[in-house]
Amino acid sequence: MPRVLILSSYVAASRVGGGAQALALARLGIEPILVPTVLFGRHPGHGPPGGRAVEPEVFEAMLGGIEAQGLFGALDAVITGHFSSAEQVAIAVEALARVKRAAPACCVIVDPIMGDADKGLYVREPVAEAIAAELVPDADILAPNAWELARLSGAPFEGPQGAVAAARALGRPTLVSSVAEGEAIAVAYIDAREAWLAVHPRRRTAPKGTGDLLTAVFAAALVEGRAPPEALALAAGAVAEAVEVAAAVDELPIDALPTALAPSPRVTLRRLDG
Repeated sequence: MPRVLILSSYVAASRVGGGAQALALARLGIEPILVPTVLFGRHPGHGPPGGRAVEPEVFEAMLGGIEAQGLFGALDAVITGHFSSAEQVAIAVEALARVKRAAPACCVIVDPIMGDADKGLYVREPVAEAIAAELVPDADILAPNAWELARLSGAPFEGPQGAVAAARALGRPTLVSSVAEGEAIAVAYIDAREAWLAVHPRRRTAPKGTGDLLTAVFAAALVEGRAPPEALALAAGAVAEAVEVAAAVDELPIDALPTALAPSPRVTLRRLDG
C-alpha cells in the first residue's frame, strides 16, 4: 500500500487540515502517517478551538520514531501544511532532507498555509517567513492558494495568466487554488513546460478544508502514477463534488467521497499555454 506522510494540523471535530487529508487518503487506499502540528477540538473559525500547538520537541520526537521504524524510506509522498511555529518548520525541513536521502523519488508537496484573500495573514509573521525561506525551496510541488502565491512571488496578480507568471517566477511546479475565472472558480497546475486550468462552478458558500482536500487528492493521483494535468482535473473534481454535497452541511463531507479517483462532469480542463 502506498504511504504518504502528512505534517499538518489535527482538528478532532472539523474536517480540515491534516486530519481531513488522512481520512481522504485512507479512503483512496493510501496509508496516511499524520504528524500533527496542532491538536484542536474544532476549527478556530467556529470559536475557541480547545487544545494547543504541539511542542517542537514532541513534533521532532514523533518524526524520529517514524524514521526509526524505517518508514522514511517507504514513503511515496509528503504533504506539509499548517505549522504553528518557526521551530516546527525548521524541524520539518531537516526531516524532509532525511526523507529524500532514504527515498529519493518521494514527492514533497508543500502547501504554504499562511493566509487568504479574506483574512490576510493568519499565521504569525515568523512562521510565514520560515515557510517562504526554508520550506518552499524544498518543494517538488507547491500548493498555495492565489493569495499565498501572490505573497510568495512578491506581486499581486489577476486571473489564470497572472497565476502562470507568478508560479514560474518561483521556479517550482505549482498547484494554485482559488484562481478567479469569470463567474467560476479554478485551480491551475503550472510548471516550466506547461500550464493547465481546471474550472468549476463557484458556489456562494463552501466548507472549510477544500484546499486541504485538493492537495490530498492531487497527491493521491500522483502516487497512482497520473500525469499532473489528469491529477489536476481529478483533484478539482473531488473538491467540486464535495462542495456540492456540502451545500446542506457545515463540514467537508469526506465520508461522501468516492473510494476511487474519478473525473467530475462539473470540471472543465483546458491548457493555458502551448
